[in-house]
Amino acid sequence: MGIYFGSNFNREPFQYDSVGNHWQQESVTRAQGYQLYHYLQTEEGCGVVSVKGKEILLSAGQGILLAPFVPHSYHAKREGWTTCFATFSGTLEPQLKGMIGSQDYLLIDAKKGAEIAAVIGQAVGEFENASGNSRQLSLSCYQMLLLLYVEDFSHVNVEMRPAWEKYVQPVVTAIETRYMEKLGAEQLAASVYVSPQYLSRLFIRFFKCSVYEYLTNYRINKAKEFLMVRGRKIQDIAHDVGYTDASHFIVMFKKFTGMPPAEFRQLYM
Repeated sequence: MGIYFGSNFNREPFQYDSVGNHWQQESVTRAQGYQLYHYLQTEEGCGVVSVKGKEILLSAGQGILLAPFVPHSYHAKREGWTTCFATFSGTLEPQLKGMIGSQDYLLIDAKKGAEIAAVIGQAVGEFENASGNSRQLSLSCYQMLLLLYVEDFSHVNVEMRPAWEKYVQPVVTAIETRYMEKLGAEQLAASVYVSPQYLSRLFIRFFKCSVYEYLTNYRINKAKEFLMVRGRKIQDIAHDVGYTDASHFIVMFKKFTGMPPAEFRQLYM
């Protein structure tokens, strides 16, 4: 059982303000919320999180990300609730809202929770070893934030759900599994038997972006993950995320992130 706090003197892009696991969770009430993004996940037992009057049950493996200053409380549903958790800061902390989303909270299922718990466990191990490797911890923090970068579609209304299930969801799955292939809006639209214009209207409705923008954004986010692997050439990463021309990849990466891939890599390596 442990909790560790990041150093206020570190100036990494993203870093843990606190992180811990195997925690015997006590009841907490924050009428004004917490000042940072705060992630909480059940390891064993079951807990109840109340957000703005809504009660959310967190069973084993399930987690919740709470936005800053959102009033909340949580307590064990029964004795023996253990959790893992993390809070985030860093020089790029103001960018978290754009990366994670503007919702008050985000629910994480057990499958994604298993990946997040593994990252938290590695971070705790880094602190326990007293290695002082702030860059490695920043990398761990960024990996966790990427896992939290998911879309929440609980708001999809009944009228739009058939369009989501028939047209949008299959295309999203295709993008997430075949992003490294030569894909385009016309090809993706043809796979669900609609026009590119209609599919893009649906994507704008659900994602506030076109099919092309969604595909490009997904590819850029995968490229960020690959850039954190030492020794990988940028031209190889470009190919691995679906770009035959490394120069085009660099232009698109800078357009979506504000910096070229080499500069992004320097933040973490």
